[in-house]
Amino acid sequence: MIPQLPNGKFSNPRIGQERSGRQVIFLVAPPRFPAQTRGQMSIAAILLGFVLALVGAVVIVALFAIGQYNGLVTLKNRFKNAFAQIDVQLKRRYDLIPNLVETVKGYMKHESGTLEAVTQARNLAQSAGGRAASNPGDPQAMKELAGAEAGLTGALGRLLAVAEAYPDLKANQNMMQLTEELTSTENKVAFARQAYNDSVMAYNTKRETFPTSIIAGIFQFTPAELFQIDNPGERLAPKVSFT
Repeated sequence: MIPQLPNGKFSNPRIGQERSGRQVIFLVAPPRFPAQTRGQMSIAAILLGFVLALVGAVVIVALFAIGQYNGLVTLKNRFKNAFAQIDVQLKRRYDLIPNLVETVKGYMKHESGTLEAVTQARNLAQSAGGRAASNPGDPQAMKELAGAEAGLTGALGRLLAVAEAYPDLKANQNMMQLTEELTSTENKVAFARQAYNDSVMAYNTKRETFPTSIIAGIFQFTPAELFQIDNPGERLAPKVSFT
């Protein structure tokens, strides 16, 4: 039996006892921790809160970085797709030029130099176009393509200008159809080039803007090159009327 103090309380501070008939009920008091233990628990709680805050900050930064990375990838794929539309029209142009040369060859026997210049310019442009298509936006490839296309446009312009001096050639139905298709293709190239340049501008602006520039530098998102011709006169498709 647990001894009682004069005030009626039990001598054990953690246990109380009451009697009700034959039943005995023990009341257990909550444990009391020493001051040193409570201090250690407070430090542990502070450390846990700090760790949770640090983890939360890392997660937020990671999500932000992922969002910026995905945004750059989206814009990069967009200008690549835009260049694919240019490539389709350029290939169409390259396919038309040999037919044009074959058509005029029988009429312009004394213009072999002009015809050879067109063929050579076409081959150079086709090679440059293949390199640019394999890596759209690459500065070196895009500059080579722009130069080759400018040379091809100039050679075609000279050929069609010389063709004006041949009435029979001007009246040839095949010649008229080819020149019309060439002009239409040139216009489509111009529209596709504008769409590509707009996409490149959006991508370059995004990658140069802080803090996206940090992500671009880490993951090596290099600048993309515009597709443009320096000489404004070379931007226009050769327009020769055969009607």
